[in-house]
Amino acid sequence: MIQITTKGDYSKLNSFLERALETIKIGDLDRYGREGVEALKQATPKDTGLTADSWYYEIERKEGSVTLSFHNSNVVKGIPIAIILQYGHGTRNGGWVEGRDYINPAVLPIFEKIAEKAWTEIVIDNTRK
Repeated sequence: MIQITTKGDYSKLNSFLERALETIKIGDLDRYGREGVEALKQATPKDTGLTADSWYYEIERKEGSVTLSFHNSNVVKGIPIAIILQYGHGTRNGGWVEGRDYINPAVLPIFEKIAEKAWTEIVIDNTRK
C-alpha cells in the first residue's frame, strides 16, 4: 500500500479531494483497480512469477472517503517479497541485493487517470451549477 503523510493546513486540498471523491463512481475505481493490478503484474520482476500473480486491490469506503489500495499476498517467512524487490534486501552472507523501483512507475499512470477523471467531473459539475 502506498501511504503519504503530510503536515500543515490543507483545507482547500481536502475540500477539493472530497468533491473529487463524490464524483468518482465505485465502478470506475473497480476498473482502475483491475488496471493497476495488471500494470503491477506486468512490471513485477519475475523469477517464478508468484509475486507478479499475487497482486490484488481493495476498495474501502469510510466516512466521506474512498480508498483504492494495491496489495501483494506473496509473503515468505513474514517477508513481503514485492517490497524487498522494490527496496532491496540483505543476503545471508552480508551482501546487498539492490531494489528496483517497479511499483511507482506501474501505478502512477493509474493515479493520473483517476485524478484526470475526478478533475474533469468536478469541472463539468461546477459548470452546471
